[in-house]
Amino acid sequence: MTAKRNAGFTLIEVMIVVAIIGVLASIAYPSYLEYVREARRTDARVNLLELSQFMERYHTGNGSYLNASDAAPTLPFTQSPKDGSTKYYNLSFRAIDSGSYTLQAVPRAGSAMEGDACGTLTYTFAGVKGAGGDTDDCWGR
Repeated sequence: MTAKRNAGFTLIEVMIVVAIIGVLASIAYPSYLEYVREARRTDARVNLLELSQFMERYHTGNGSYLNASDAAPTLPFTQSPKDGSTKYYNLSFRAIDSGSYTLQAVPRAGSAMEGDACGTLTYTFAGVKGAGGDTDDCWGR
């Protein structure tokens, strides 16, 4: 009589595959999350640069970064990203006077960017970039 061989996988083989998948996932998932955070930071940086262009056009037309009431002008948008329903940063002035300004992108409370290592991103009228973390890493080289 011949013994019939069962087709399939043993429990050990399945456990080895699950362990390999777990190791790969533990490496890939944090990398994916960092990639997503970097994409959100990039949106905020682009939005700060766009607001800076708005401010330069405003200064060219008015001779000052302030409006006639010596107050900050109204920004065309105040959240990043501009499009989409989920917002990750609030955009505003950190400081402004007639001859200078500093824009900031502050991570929104309760958003996925709250507690991000880069924290608040800033951009000045002179093109100086700042961040709560390492400026080169947060703004890109």
